Amino acid sequence: MTAEPLPLSVLDLSPVPAGTRPSRALHETLELARTVEAAGYHRFWLAEHHNIPSVVSSSPEVMIAAVAATTSTLRVGSGGIMLPNHSPLKVAETFRVLASLHPGRIDLGLGRAPGTDQRTALALRRSREALGADDFLEQYQELRAYAEGFPAGHPFAPISAQPDDVPLPPVWILGSSAYGGQAAAALGTGFAYAGHFGSLDPAGVMRAYREQFQPSPQQDRPHAMLALAAIVAETEQRAEQLALANALSMLRLRSGRPGPLPTPEEAAAYPWSEGEKAAVEEWAGLVSVGTPDQVAADLARRAESAGADELIITTSIHDPDERRRSYTLLAETWGLKPR
Repeated sequence: MTAEPLPLSVLDLSPVPAGTRPSRALHETLELARTVEAAGYHRFWLAEHHNIPSVVSSSPEVMIAAVAATTSTLRVGSGGIMLPNHSPLKVAETFRVLASLHPGRIDLGLGRAPGTDQRTALALRRSREALGADDFLEQYQELRAYAEGFPAGHPFAPISAQPDDVPLPPVWILGSSAYGGQAAAALGTGFAYAGHFGSLDPAGVMRAYREQFQPSPQQDRPHAMLALAAIVAETEQRAEQLALANALSMLRLRSGRPGPLPTPEEAAAYPWSEGEKAAVEEWAGLVSVGTPDQVAADLARRAESAGADELIITTSIHDPDERRRSYTLLAETWGLKPR
């Protein structure tokens, strides 16, 4: 790679390997954060998902605090906080607290999807009216106003998110559709496109974001991050075995029968139907799989095609040691500087 490679970051969902306690996955997230910090990664973002047995990323704000406390150079943030699930005031307070404890290291990534099924979303939002509301922009403006002030006469004008002597962390809008890029451009924030599951061509979405970007007091130029899935191993054969297990996990999730991440041995023994094989083949293009050189080349191609300023990588592997090794191998080949 070049002398100054494109920054690489990590998106972690705290995956639950079959045969282990779900709570163990949270401790593995902390171990992964220490590993990727030493390898030279730039950011470490925690996702928000609810009621999904394969991941335990249900409380990103708690995990951000824990990851930031066990590292010293990584930027740590949410990938993201699903804003409609939360009170804007509470989000503003939480991230001001985090920014106070870890100055200059916190990111606030925001999404508008529920991060779960409709029943669980209803349990989170507490009303069918809130479940059906399309008010992300209004919620975002309210969140900012708790830190920067409401217009005169607003009923919430006396309310301020404490501690009020630190700004909100840098904000990113996340999206898997054109809407996220449009919102980020209009609001003058960073934009992260979910290329690991989004169906649109990232190049078009990111180009539109750049062209439509309106500078804000917080950010004067666009910054586009592309999220991609990758599985790296020393040999192509092992990488394919790991990828098949990931494919089985995706199949179960999309078929409404989610469970912990299976082992490669379980995936190899699974009686795949022709329809399931076709579905997996269709999804295979979303994951970069292979040796370090193969994956690095594929990620570089995707980044260049999309015009990304940064890549954020998510890796789902049953064995935590192999998962950490996947990130380390990629960092070495990409040319990141170890810390």
